[in-house]
Amino acid sequence: MTGAWNTAEDARRAAAADWLVRLQAPDLDAGEALAFDAWLAEHPANPAAYDAVLAVTLEVDAASERIARAIDAAPARRLGRGRSPAFRRGWLVAGGLAAAATIALAVMPFSAFEAGTQTFATAKGEHRTVKLADGSTVDLNAGSQLSVTLARNERRVVLPEGEAVFDVAADNARPFLIAAGDRTVRVVGTRFDVRRRSGLLSVTVERGVVEVRPSAEAAGAAYRLHPGQRLDHVEGAPGVQVSAVDPAQVFSWKSGRLIYRDQPLGEVVADLNQQFPRPILLEDPALAQIRVSGVLVLDSQDAVIRRLALLAPIRALPSAQGIVLRSDPAAKP
Repeated sequence: MTGAWNTAEDARRAAAADWLVRLQAPDLDAGEALAFDAWLAEHPANPAAYDAVLAVTLEVDAASERIARAIDAAPARRLGRGRSPAFRRGWLVAGGLAAAATIALAVMPFSAFEAGTQTFATAKGEHRTVKLADGSTVDLNAGSQLSVTLARNERRVVLPEGEAVFDVAADNARPFLIAAGDRTVRVVGTRFDVRRRSGLLSVTVERGVVEVRPSAEAAGAAYRLHPGQRLDHVEGAPGVQVSAVDPAQVFSWKSGRLIYRDQPLGEVVADLNQQFPRPILLEDPALAQIRVSGVLVLDSQDAVIRRLALLAPIRALPSAQGIVLRSDPAAKP
């Protein structure tokens, strides 16, 4: 490998691969972690180099057996001249993946990697942050589930139920597609929130441009959303509603608060039922249309219900089924 790492970018990738190995060490100490932070801050390109090496490593890990077979078939000079195929396979599969990430790209074209699907889910009251191999980040709200497939020509997410904030890494060659009910959300690189619960879909954009269009079998028009816009849609209906919104309001659940501005009580109850174990029920379905504005700090369920009763003309009653919300015309929210 004469002349290897002969450019600044090559050296940066080599350093990133080295850090990937060091950070996986069982005896990693605080000094190493601080040194890694210092390396990330040393040059604006270092974080991207690390993300790229991590992405390759995850791809290699998913296709390790296939790569091992390809290495066995490659000329011996590529890896371990004079070594046996069994040695080369063991070197790759048994722990050399992180250090071998950039070498593996030279041995095999990226097209040899097969797209795999990962599934993520959160329970009631649980929030989770997922870093995808392409550099994108997904923050899952409570009671959510989604699957992610990173292929060569597209990145596809399916959101059957729940809510997530997507911070999508830009990749013009691979659009990021989210299937949510009868609508598909398409982006290249942006940050936005998608909420799908009980047949109601909303998409809120903080950064970039997001396109929401009907799926192949659904009716309706396509819409392009810009920062500060929110789209609301009832699944099965052809139309949508687009409105102006403060993205910080929609994203507030990430910091343990729910902020509402003239939102229906039914949506508030649906959100709270994903955060707490005791079900919250509406005694009269008509209560779902009451408009709510205010802030709910997500601490204890009882405290949240007391605050909610200050925002809407309701009162809460305990029952065997959970907490029942009843109309209270005397209340002054």
